[in-house]
Amino acid sequence: MKRFGLAMQIVVGLILGILVGAIFYGNPAVATYLQPIGDIFLRLIKMIVVPIVVATLIVGVAGVGDMKKLGKIGGKTILYFEIVTTIAIIIGLLAANIFQPGVGVDRTVLTKTDIHKYVETAEATQSHGMVETFVKIVPTNIFDSLARGDMLAIIFFSVLFGLGVAAAGEKGRPVLNFFNGVADAMFWVVNTIMRFAPFGVFALIGVTVSKFGLSSLIPLGKLVILVHVAMLFFILVVLGIIARISGIKITSLLRVLKDELLLAYSTSSSETVLPKIMEKMEKMGCPKAIASFVIPTGYSFNLDGSTLYQALAALFIAQMYGIHMPISTQITLMLVLMVTSKGIAGVPGVSFVVLLATLGSVGLPVEGLAFIAGVDRLMDMARTVVNVVGNALAAIVISRWEGQFDKKKADDYVQAVKADPSAA
Repeated sequence: MKRFGLAMQIVVGLILGILVGAIFYGNPAVATYLQPIGDIFLRLIKMIVVPIVVATLIVGVAGVGDMKKLGKIGGKTILYFEIVTTIAIIIGLLAANIFQPGVGVDRTVLTKTDIHKYVETAEATQSHGMVETFVKIVPTNIFDSLARGDMLAIIFFSVLFGLGVAAAGEKGRPVLNFFNGVADAMFWVVNTIMRFAPFGVFALIGVTVSKFGLSSLIPLGKLVILVHVAMLFFILVVLGIIARISGIKITSLLRVLKDELLLAYSTSSSETVLPKIMEKMEKMGCPKAIASFVIPTGYSFNLDGSTLYQALAALFIAQMYGIHMPISTQITLMLVLMVTSKGIAGVPGVSFVVLLATLGSVGLPVEGLAFIAGVDRLMDMARTVVNVVGNALAAIVISRWEGQFDKKKADDYVQAVKADPSAA
């Protein structure tokens, strides 16, 4: 009998959530009963992310033990992230220019959603530029950063601490053994929490569909479909070419990550799959030091799906208002997005906040976001998948760039997953 694996359980949870949300559309009782289940699942994931990142990074960096070598890996990582996110912005702009999703949209039939919370966040972070982002990477109090889940500050401290453990030599061995034990224990916790994933997916999707309903999709259907198609194109073509250059097939990577991609799509949260992505990329032949550094860093600097969406959504709003955007203005938009998408990464509702911080710089009305906020969750699902695939692939690219990618290990793992999907 074929095993009823996690991927199938998540699909069942997703379908049942959509059905319940559609049947009880507009009924506040759905949120009352289901929201706590979804919140518990997300809190369980948030609970384990920081310990896993800290433990695996310290162990990985201590294994490298060379600051110069680590600095080289960091430089290559940031360069790669900037190139790929720029390509994502260009794909978003091209999709909007070719298919014109905002042309002919009647604003009078659209439902406006309150975006006040995003406006407040955007105003609070408006002054954050690239320089300030780099300043804030250095924590003043690591325990405060750990409590807030400030990933860049946590990565910075863990890298330095790992180098310190390596420098301590034999005296650092007990510390290294401790964090090795923490990492192993936390991965057991991850696998246990994942059993709750189908229930979390069911609850989160049920609440979402019950709030906006399926009918609200119709006026903005072209935008939602175009976002999904553009994301699929980016994964299969752009990331597919990068994967092929790195010695693997993008379809093999997608096969290995299918459980995580379903979970990320259902919950609209890439944080839910961070621990498992790091674990699987090690199985795919990436050294622990590179996987544990590149993937968490990518969560702030390599949001391919988010930047693609931001470019597309900005032009959609321009088209909806009938505002002409010449090539020069679109180039300005691209340059602004290249900075703002990094400068305020990591804040809640990051894509909306980045758009709010960007639209004004190219003369677009920020209130246009209120028209698409209602279906943002559906587009967020697609961009989350792209973010996850992009960061997983980045670990392989940097490993290959450093000459440390174990191709045989990757091939063996892919074949094992093909033979038995539960082996993933």
